[in-house]
Amino acid sequence: MPSNWPELSLALALALVAAYAVTAFLTRRIERWLRALVPDSRERMLVDNPLPVIRGLLFFITAAIVAIPALRLAGYRPLYTRNPEAFTEWLLGTGVQIVFIAIAAYIIIRIGSTATRQLVREMSTGTGLDVIERTKRAQTIGKLLQNTLATVVLLIAALTALRQLGVDITPALTGAGIAGLAVGFGAQTLVRDVISGFFLILEDQVRVGDVAVVNGTGGLVERVNLRTIVLRDEEGTVHVFPNGEVKTLANKSKDFAYYVITIGVLYDEDPDRVAEAMKAAADSLLNDPEFRIHILEPLEIYGIDAFEPTQLVLKARIKTVPLKQWTVGRELRKRIAKIFREREIRMPGLPVIHVATPAAPPKPQ
Repeated sequence: MPSNWPELSLALALALVAAYAVTAFLTRRIERWLRALVPDSRERMLVDNPLPVIRGLLFFITAAIVAIPALRLAGYRPLYTRNPEAFTEWLLGTGVQIVFIAIAAYIIIRIGSTATRQLVREMSTGTGLDVIERTKRAQTIGKLLQNTLATVVLLIAALTALRQLGVDITPALTGAGIAGLAVGFGAQTLVRDVISGFFLILEDQVRVGDVAVVNGTGGLVERVNLRTIVLRDEEGTVHVFPNGEVKTLANKSKDFAYYVITIGVLYDEDPDRVAEAMKAAADSLLNDPEFRIHILEPLEIYGIDAFEPTQLVLKARIKTVPLKQWTVGRELRKRIAKIFREREIRMPGLPVIHVATPAAPPKPQ
């Protein structure tokens, strides 16, 4: 280490601060010039995307220009003053290779980002009731892919550049491999949860706001993370399931829903008359503006579903938008009960038990 290292450190720090200030000034001027050339706000990407590269190149060039005189004033003799041929050879060889590595990494990241944005647009297109949730899912996946790609490419580019500079990266790779192996053994469950969560989001199995049954527990989905699914049941209890532990998942509100209703009537009632009354109740829902917006299709009556000892069972279902099947179903039951009373359609009731009170014994004379 040089004996005057405090002076050299101070000179280098001042040079970097000056380079940052000059870079910020020049970048603002260049940005104004580019926006004047491309005034259309819809083509803003043509200005925003090159700016980070321009800023980085300006800082590198300015720092090199300012740092060398600053270090010379502090008493350091640069390499090119001692051996100009060696410096020129290094600049034309290793320097060009490092610049090429940086440009290649940038191009790969930009191509990956463009492909990811296209994927997000394709996943978000279309119409339907779930377009907002589909857009959120697409943005989540796109951000995850972009961050992963950028991290991997930058890591590989940095290691390659260090190798070109003559730095031995074998110990770093060996240490990273050992650390990765140790982390892999210790975090098998975490890795399994993250991978399962990624495919859970990618395949659109469940979304925030859905009503789902996970491993036999039902509730409203509050969060879908890479590692866990969070449900809240009707009692307000929060259930957290690691994605790797999800064995069964039933989504009750994906795209649309059905409310299934079974009605029991006495055997001496006409099934066609009962079905007509059920349809009349459903038609009254379709004519009600409060409930019409939640119904996708009219009531579908299956017919007689079972013969039970005390009743004849009819089954039907009505198609609704997600999460509204219970609201529509409860109102439909109420209107069916009302129209049954009006048309005197009898349903089996609880048996009435008559308890006879024994007569009191005669009093002895």
